[in-house]
Amino acid sequence: MTEPSRRTPSKKGLTPLGVIGFIVGLALFAYFVRKAGVGQILEGIRRLGAGFVLVIAVSAMRQIARSIAWTLCMEPPYRLRFRDAFRARVMGDAIGNILPFAGFLVSEPAKPALIRDRVPLIAGFSALAIENIFYALSVALFVFSGMVALLLSFTLPKGLRLVSIITLAVIAVVIASGAVLIAKRLRFISGSAKFLHRRGLNEKWIEKAGSLEDRIYGFYQRNSARFLPIILLEFCFHLAGVTEIYVTLSFISPDQPPTFLTAFILESVNRVITVAFKFIPLRMGVDEAGTGRVSKVLQFTMTTGVTLAIVRKARDVFWSATGMILLLQRGLSLRTVARDAEAALAEEAKLRVSSELSAGESS
Repeated sequence: MTEPSRRTPSKKGLTPLGVIGFIVGLALFAYFVRKAGVGQILEGIRRLGAGFVLVIAVSAMRQIARSIAWTLCMEPPYRLRFRDAFRARVMGDAIGNILPFAGFLVSEPAKPALIRDRVPLIAGFSALAIENIFYALSVALFVFSGMVALLLSFTLPKGLRLVSIITLAVIAVVIASGAVLIAKRLRFISGSAKFLHRRGLNEKWIEKAGSLEDRIYGFYQRNSARFLPIILLEFCFHLAGVTEIYVTLSFISPDQPPTFLTAFILESVNRVITVAFKFIPLRMGVDEAGTGRVSKVLQFTMTTGVTLAIVRKARDVFWSATGMILLLQRGLSLRTVARDAEAALAEEAKLRVSSELSAGESS
């Protein structure tokens, strides 16, 4: 009788904050599309035309790069096939793009849940967590480089310059702190969890934090030779993003052709927007606002920036549709996958506690 009540959280796709974020994003989207000019945007899309197929092909390289990185994070004796990793990633990302606010909380656990018939859940979950850490590191380095390039290459308005400098400072502190923590194997995450536990945090988060640290440090000790290939794959993801923007701008902005530098800066800004506004479906409105403003600094028009953001949305819609088709082929729905993802989180916690108890008894 208690089981159905435990599964009700899977219906949290439309949270109040998620709905508010979607409505505000939709209003921003309408405002910036109107400001940039609907006719001019449609003209840019018309110029892109069949070039959208090339955009999709380049974006596929991003999915491929991170899927391979996930397979490299899988430790023996288990092995994750590229095909299974690719399909699970596409399906999981589709969930993240469709479900407002709760999307990320559901989409990431859904990925190992979708391959649990191929590899044990705990193995898939651990490998994905490690791959996300590598990805987060690459994002920090990529955005840092993009902000430096923006500051050194263009004259910025005072407000944008201040934001760029603050972003640089924050990223520098995060990267330096992370390097020290890994080098000295400091138990910062579990230590913070214990500190918060004394102030009311649930004790289960201490166990989760300690388990995460064990995975990170254990993987570093056992698989240090894989670090470079994984990092290179993560940067291939970003390189494909830069290439995608370069290709798109080459079609929609013939009067002001892009350079690799401008495409690089725009993609770094896109990473910031993606991370900061993950809870808004398809980054509705905020992508148009941010990309439009930065495009003007880079000597493009606001219309070009807004059109670029809309093309990115079309790309996301394509991959979301692909993910939904793959889900339907397996007879799954968003609600089913969300429920399975929550069950996966619960099972992962049970497996971890069980293994720790077994280890304690054997010692």
